[in-house]
Amino acid sequence: MRQMQGIHPATWLFAARSLRDFGDGFVAILLPVYLLALGFSPLQVGIIATASLFGSALLTIIIGFLGAHRDRRGLLLTAASVMVVTGLLMSMINDYALLLVVAFAGTINPSAGSVSIFVPLEHAVLAGEVPNVDRTRMFARYRLVGALASAVGALAAALPELMAGFGLAHLSAIKLMFVLYAVVGVLGGLVYARIPPRPMRRAIDKPAALGPSRTIVLKLAALFSLDAFAGGFVVQSLLALWLFERFDLSVSEAGVFFFWTGVLSAFSFPIAARLSKRIGLINTMVFTHIPSSVALALAAFAPTLPLALALLLVRAALSQMDVPTRSSYVMAVVSEAERAAAASFTSVPRSLAAAASPALAGALFAASFRAWPLLICAALKIMYDLLLLLQFRHLKPPEEC
Repeated sequence: MRQMQGIHPATWLFAARSLRDFGDGFVAILLPVYLLALGFSPLQVGIIATASLFGSALLTIIIGFLGAHRDRRGLLLTAASVMVVTGLLMSMINDYALLLVVAFAGTINPSAGSVSIFVPLEHAVLAGEVPNVDRTRMFARYRLVGALASAVGALAAALPELMAGFGLAHLSAIKLMFVLYAVVGVLGGLVYARIPPRPMRRAIDKPAALGPSRTIVLKLAALFSLDAFAGGFVVQSLLALWLFERFDLSVSEAGVFFFWTGVLSAFSFPIAARLSKRIGLINTMVFTHIPSSVALALAAFAPTLPLALALLLVRAALSQMDVPTRSSYVMAVVSEAERAAAASFTSVPRSLAAAASPALAGALFAASFRAWPLLICAALKIMYDLLLLLQFRHLKPPEEC
């Protein structure tokens, strides 16, 4: 395997992922707070989230095409530069139309998850560094460090309240957090620079973006789109908004809650890797996902804050176990030359589908139908799980054959 200065390339990816998810962790919580403080409505918050996800989708598909033929380290450095510019512009702009443009063209992530232009490139690099038998375990570690960093980022969302206690205006304190987001982008770029460059292929050797695995990838993309459309109703920014409006939760309390959801999600990843060795990747994805959706639906009807938070914590402990297994499965059922394109083609429809639902959820919040986004999300995710099991239970990755 390739190494640089004795350090495995995957280690640099883990470090960069940690930095990026730390920034996403506090931005996902502070984004609705920031927009509400600027005088915008819940519907406008949802539209901003939609613009962010839709823009990420378009950038991701471009990255997917380029990732098959270009140096992935260079593309990751470009993405980190976009992150820096995004944070700086968000800290300076108050106009809603301009904020929409920045959300669309930048890296702001309302889901605090894996909807970003970084993902297909990181997946392709990571999958190329490990043998099949270790692939799921490596993806679980990759998700683990990211989720833990996101959890710490959620705690950092309380910093504006602390700064306000020292006399700084609350809005100014939030703007400083977007500056911190830009600084995180700089640090991430420095880490990506440590990844060994991939030698450029001669033109005659360049692979097709998608070849023999096209049908499999398109089917998976369609199913993942349904899952993402469902998840868009409860992206982290909107779930925070629901908690703010339904139970009058404070930002610092929300930060602590999302810290613990992040911790639970993080430690579910290695469990998912171990479970997949026993029951397979597809079964792990489906039979952990359905109970999490049931918990989300029950949370929509919870009469008290403690009960709602308990159900959401149960959901957090289960809902992300399909993430490393899904990434590993996609990388397993396509050829090595198709991996960057496959990661992109399965991520982009997810982003496009997820982009449609936050605005709908914002409209439901604005109309005081606060429980409906959670219920719609749960029902559609269960439908996705059943369809995935029906379509792919017989297509095994190499290590399960």
